[in-house]
Amino acid sequence: QVQLVESGGGLVQPGGSLRLSCGASGILFHLYLMGWYRQAPGKERELVATISRHGDTNYVDSVAGRFTISRDNAKNTAYLQMNRLKPEDTAVYYCNGKNIFDGRGIWGQGTQVTVSS
Repeated sequence: QVQLVESGGGLVQPGGSLRLSCGASGILFHLYLMGWYRQAPGKERELVATISRHGDTNYVDSVAGRFTISRDNAKNTAYLQMNRLKPEDTAVYYCNGKNIFDGRGIWGQGTQVTVSS
């Protein structure tokens, strides 16, 4: 079964940290560009970070320097380390995988991140 499963979300105080994980099954993980997106209430889904099969990374300006995306191809897992969290980081975070050959995408079910005191 082809799927992505996120975990690691939760409630954290401003300035705190969380680490999200995205486990993949049913795909050749190393052939996928992996990304994290987020969607806050009343807003459109936005791209947060991406990582290529070789580890090249890109970040949206609002998280650069605070978030780190990584991947472990041996474990079929992508990660998003989030530090110095702010209330405006509150959103549902989604993992996305995009096949580098045919462009087909896969979405996870999302995990809620809430930053609040």
